[in-house]
Amino acid sequence: MTIFEKIIAREIPARIVHETDEFIAFHDVNPQAPVHVLIVPKRVIPRLAESAPSDAELLGRMLVASREVAQKLGVVESGYRMVINSGRDGGETVPHLHMHLLGGRHMTWPPG
Repeated sequence: MTIFEKIIAREIPARIVHETDEFIAFHDVNPQAPVHVLIVPKRVIPRLAESAPSDAELLGRMLVASREVAQKLGVVESGYRMVINSGRDGGETVPHLHMHLLGGRHMTWPPG
């Protein structure tokens, strides 16, 4: 089981911000911005590169929910960044697709 599966199963505590039957959003334990939340599907999709057309609705609902999460965290007006890492060179560290919601500071471009 990945760390995300253990959080979903409540085997590891997390600061949960939002949850539905399909996904969960919680604060990252190694934040890269003042606001850093992960939005994780409860069904394991190893990485974006392994997603299927049948995952489109779930991934869309997760993206749409990012606005509600950003609202709860007070960054919807100032702005936030959504990031999905896929594969080693993409910065993926946990083999369970997840979206990073980063905010609370100015984001620069290009990212690292």
